[in-house]
Amino acid sequence: MDTQLAAFKAYLIDSNKLSGNSVTAYLSDLADFAAFLRERGAEPAGASKADVAAYLLGLKQSGRSAATVNRKLASIRAYYKYLMERGILSQSPASALKSPRIQRKEIEYLTIEEVDRLLAAPADNDIGLRDTAILEMLYATGLRVTELMYVNVDDINLRMGFVSCDGAHGKARIIPLGRPARAALEKYIYDVRPHFRRDAEAGRGRGGKAQAKSKSKDDGALFLNYYGERITRQALWKILRGYAEKAEIKKNITPQILRNSFAVHMIQNGADLKSVQELMGHEDPIATQAYLAVSKNRIKDVYDSAHPRA
Repeated sequence: MDTQLAAFKAYLIDSNKLSGNSVTAYLSDLADFAAFLRERGAEPAGASKADVAAYLLGLKQSGRSAATVNRKLASIRAYYKYLMERGILSQSPASALKSPRIQRKEIEYLTIEEVDRLLAAPADNDIGLRDTAILEMLYATGLRVTELMYVNVDDINLRMGFVSCDGAHGKARIIPLGRPARAALEKYIYDVRPHFRRDAEAGRGRGGKAQAKSKSKDDGALFLNYYGERITRQALWKILRGYAEKAEIKKNITPQILRNSFAVHMIQNGADLKSVQELMGHEDPIATQAYLAVSKNRIKDVYDSAHPRA
């Protein structure tokens, strides 16, 4: 790694603006770019616009997706911005290059009737009441599945009706909880969650499977599994798909579809984009605008089917 790239790595780590995975991705992209330049007898700090364009064209011709090319271009731009801020370069060779256009996939979401069937699917027992709280919370808040995993009991304020979420990139946000979600969470936290803890302790005391599985103490996790441990991503996916099948929902349901449903239904019922962006923890408003397009398409469909002169 040349001197400037090494300095850029130190800058990224010290800035604390990016996660460890993001820093790794930036450096990996720049290492690929540097290797390409060396074959052309150049170095990153001395690259020309033609060098950068040739690199991006090579990526495209090798079959890389537009999203991958965009990510690599973003890494290159960040590096040259860093060099310009330090007076090493006066102009970025990547500044005039356009990002490849990404064809957005159609957003999948559930209808309100499908959501109602999904939420009604769990049984009236400890597992079912826990799962009802999970499903109600996912739909009420639009949380990412990873965010839901790491919610603790102390993050829930039932009296005021909100959940505190650390969110992606360390950006905390406060999300309201609707009445059904609050009721499901209150039932789970006070009447059901203690059973998961007691059953896990009893299993450990008997030297059963729970003892082999975990010896850790309750860390305050909101949603627990059979062993009194924080529920996993895989378990959440399994729960969701199991109830989708029970509710006879034919869509290939994922936690993201419930998150999409939250956003689409909010916008269809009058929520403004800025509020939805904040609730979902989107850094980029463009990500939220995709849900507005879904709502507009629905309005057009309603108009076309209902207006006599459509």
